[in-house]
Amino acid sequence: MNRYKLILLLALVLGAGFLATSVVSYQVSKHSIHDAIVDTELPLTADNIYSEIQKDLVRTVFIASMMASDTFLRDWLIDGEEGVERISRYLQEVQARYGTFVSFLVSEQSRQYYYGKGILKTVKAEEPRDAWYFRVREMQQPYELNVDKDLAHADALTIFVNYRVLDYANQYIGATGVGLTVDSVQKLINSYQQRYHRNVYFVDPQGMIIISGNQKYPPGSNVEKIAGLAQIFPEILKHESGSYEYQNAGATHLINARYIAELKWYLFVEKSESEATSSIRYTLYLNLLICVLVTAIAILLTHIALKRYQSELEMMATTDALTGLPNRRAFDIVVEVLFNESVRKKTQIAVLVLDIDNFKSINDRYGHLAGDYVLSEAALTIKSCIRASDFICRWGGEEFVIVGKDGDAHGAMLLAEKIRVAIESRAISYKGELINITASLGAAIAEADENIAQVIERADKAMYQAKASGRNQVILS
Repeated sequence: MNRYKLILLLALVLGAGFLATSVVSYQVSKHSIHDAIVDTELPLTADNIYSEIQKDLVRTVFIASMMASDTFLRDWLIDGEEGVERISRYLQEVQARYGTFVSFLVSEQSRQYYYGKGILKTVKAEEPRDAWYFRVREMQQPYELNVDKDLAHADALTIFVNYRVLDYANQYIGATGVGLTVDSVQKLINSYQQRYHRNVYFVDPQGMIIISGNQKYPPGSNVEKIAGLAQIFPEILKHESGSYEYQNAGATHLINARYIAELKWYLFVEKSESEATSSIRYTLYLNLLICVLVTAIAILLTHIALKRYQSELEMMATTDALTGLPNRRAFDIVVEVLFNESVRKKTQIAVLVLDIDNFKSINDRYGHLAGDYVLSEAALTIKSCIRASDFICRWGGEEFVIVGKDGDAHGAMLLAEKIRVAIESRAISYKGELINITASLGAAIAEADENIAQVIERADKAMYQAKASGRNQVILS
């Protein structure tokens, strides 16, 4: 049990260590990615998109400014707007040369709205769709940007540059300009969305999504109906720009929002933190799998090593190092099993106690190494004489104990005599010299009312009687 407790403790320590390391690394990486998205990625994307929009708007403003100062256009208005085809051709050439979506001119004198195909309509103060013109008419700035529907193109949403036209005395005589379809902005945000895997969309101050590069936020929907985003939208309206986050469907969404004053829209650049951290989450799972495998291998190797060392220790503890026979400790374990088995089966057990005669003289004459060699050879001789079911151990010194199963007095005497004769008959060669030995044996058969200690004691006494009677003989107790 101690081995298994140690292995369990090792597994817990390794598992806890690997788990803590992996989770801490994941959390650190997750926070780093979160900070990088909030502080760098989303603001940079918003800046790039804003710069691209600004570039297109500046170009468009320049075209409208050129038109407003064009002498042909101004002279045509001053001279009474003669020849509609002339101004229509002029507006067509502007569109063709500069690639604008629409170009237009509204006369203050006639209130006619001219475009590339002629006269579109007459602007009226009471018409809500014409409010832009009367706003431009009264403003002090030279131009404005206005997002509106273009009547000439089936109400396509268009970014107009409305530029005031002045005569040579700086008197207001009309408004001209060009329009960019929001499709160009749509293509821009689509490219950013595909390239950087971020949701990009424009929202007006009422929360209406005007342009979007993702089906998740379709144009015409309102952010106030998006769980999580609706709660932070009022806070977004209070600032020119900022970073925010909200929870939706169990995922964290990070947003950078900035107000585009020219369009009067808010640019939202959004990224799901869950998607951004999917790679490190996969790495976490992979690390945990590797940790489990490493822990399992470490535990397996530890188990094998401990089992091996424990087996070796148990063998060392129960084996006599000199003879390779079981020692007295092993005898105490095994003989109890044999004794209990004989009681259960109602059979007899024979115990033999063997002592090598005059062993001290061998040590004195040939040395202790020779004595050790004699003991090991005697052990081999005894072992060759007994059955596989019998048990032999080195009792101590030059004494051996043999336990025979299913024995009786006659069988015990035959076995003891066989061993005695084998030992006497064998000449042990040691460093060119032959050493002859004999042994005295005592035998005892276990009685029904005896324990194993009593049987050994009788066999031991019989062995000493054999020695006292002249050695090299067997006596049955």
